[in-house]
Amino acid sequence: MSIALLRAIVHYGLHFLAPLLFAQFFKREHRIKAFWIMLATMFVDLDHLLATPMFNPYRCSVGFHPLHSYFMAGIYALLSILPYEKLKLPWWIRPIGIGLFFHMLTDFQDFYLWRMWL
Repeated sequence: MSIALLRAIVHYGLHFLAPLLFAQFFKREHRIKAFWIMLATMFVDLDHLLATPMFNPYRCSVGFHPLHSYFMAGIYALLSILPYEKLKLPWWIRPIGIGLFFHMLTDFQDFYLWRMWL
């Protein structure tokens, strides 16, 4: 198996399987919706359409694309840990934050963990 294939398997495995795992931590009545919400956060990659080239294996997405900026990653982290019950906010904001923040972590590892083999 080539390094490029292994990298792709890990990257997309984290994007698609992690939401399934994270959804298990939500209340039973919200698990399926939380899973789909976290999967939907992958639309954050639409900001890649603003870059030329859209994908560059030698460039880290985090810190380059607008919705992948460090500032936005901080907002996503904040959305993941807010005390929603205390603030009387809807439950579905948390899976949005978790999905987006984990997406940033996945993209970050995709560049920094694998760059020695590029």
